[in-house]
Amino acid sequence: MVKNQNRYKLLRDFKKGKFCFLISVDNWSIELQKSEFQSLYLLLIKIHEQLLGIKNELMDEESITLELEQLPWYIELEGKKNEWSLRFVFESQDQTRSFEMYWPIPTAQNLFYEIKNMWESMN
Repeated sequence: MVKNQNRYKLLRDFKKGKFCFLISVDNWSIELQKSEFQSLYLLLIKIHEQLLGIKNELMDEESITLELEQLPWYIELEGKKNEWSLRFVFESQDQTRSFEMYWPIPTAQNLFYEIKNMWESMN
């Protein structure tokens, strides 16, 4: 499965073996294991639920920052109630790799929904 937009690409290819999910934004990409992708999905859902929980209390121009940490991920949502970016830090539990990624506005919202749809279509 490939979702290719102007600024991002999301790929699922189980034939690749261990690292079967690819997320690419602008000029970088990262491959994730299924368990890593699942934990990313769960964290995205959790931070999105937090946003929805306070969204009606926010003014349109009000800036917000939400942070969540659930190993191996740290995630930060920053922006306004209807437009936000996401920053991630990943620390491998195997201590084999670590990385950071950033999804700008509006890529963050679009990619969030694509990941949500991809994961839910598999389960």
